[in-house]
Parts: sequence; structure tokens; C-alpha cells
Amino acid sequence: MGADKTPLDRVTLDSYAEAIVAATQGPTVLVGHSAGGYAITAAAARAPERVSHLAYVCAYVPIVGKSLADMRRMAPRQPLIEAILRSEDRLSFTVDPARAAEKFYADVAPDLAAEATARLGPQPVLPQETPFAGPLPASIPRSYVRCEFDGAIPYEFQCTMTEGWPEGTVVDMATSHSPFLSQPEALARHLDRMMRTGHSNLAP
Repeated sequence: MGADKTPLDRVTLDSYAEAIVAATQGPTVLVGHSAGGYAITAAAARAPERVSHLAYVCAYVPIVGKSLADMRRMAPRQPLIEAILRSEDRLSFTVDPARAAEKFYADVAPDLAAEATARLGPQPVLPQETPFAGPLPASIPRSYVRCEFDGAIPYEFQCTMTEGWPEGTVVDMATSHSPFLSQPEALARHLDRMMRTGHSNLAP
């Protein structure tokens, strides 16, 4: 991702977790967006002492034994699938640039949406097809920002993933899939407030 040029066939869910843990310097708040929900949870499972809070922003919340791809199929609909372009070697996929704004940036200023679209790159398939082995980091507080007009992860599935979470740990935003671009200040306020609640709401 970004400047990292690791060959796609060597990118794994474990390597995501390792990279995140390596970037921490003491207890750290991890914010995972979309598929990043799997990455931050895997990092917390690997080194729970390095993580102080898990914040999911319209992200997948892992279930032990399920891959991200499994969870995508569990959703009542798959709005992103029509925009997915698979590589010939099947090691990665990209999002059709012509549909990226509609799926990710529907409420983002056009010039900023265009800039964000230009930065999208190939997504390795293997991490998304790897089941989360656990354990769930039961002692780490977590929170979730649900996006009501998400064009990638259905809002109703975000509600399913957060069913039963304690009051104050879940908030709804009337945004598309990228509130950090469309309403960054509001998102920051929500995250700050929820992290201050300090709930530990994963079942042991």
C-alpha cells in the first residue's frame, strides 16, 4: 500500500498486522477504514499491549473463522462488486476509476474525489480471503462509525456488525464511504468522544 512495493503474492493479513505493530510506539489508537477493520484487529490480536483502542470507520469487524470476503458475502447486498476489476493473475483487484466516486466519494467535493480516485491502487486479494484466526482482543475498547450512505459496505450490514454494542460506542454519520474526506472535523470529534468513553465491549 502506498509506497510499499512488496510483491502482491507476498502480501498477507499477517504482514498487515506486522506492519501496524511495527509502526506503534507504545499503546496506540488504531483506526481502521473499510477492509482496514481486519488489519487493525489482526494487529491487536498479535500485540494487544500495543493497542489502546480500536476504532472502525465503516469497516469490517472480523469474526473468528471468517475472511473479509466471507463477510462481504454475508451482507444483504454487495454494492461494490459491480465496480471491481480483477487482475489477469487474480492476485489483486482495482476499483473502476469511472465508478470510484459513486462508490467511495459520493458526497466529497469533485476535485478532492478526483484526487482520491487517482491515488487508488491494486488491492491484494490474499489478505481478504484469509480467515481471521483470532483471538479477539477482549480487553481493548472499541468504537464504530457507521456511514448511512455508504456505497461500498451496506449501512444495514454495518448495523448488523455493531448489534449489541454498548451505548456511546457507535455513531451514525450521514456520509458516503469516506467521511474523512467529506466531513473530517465531524469524524474527528466523534472518534475523540468515543475513545474517551473507554468501554471494553468485546465478549471475553
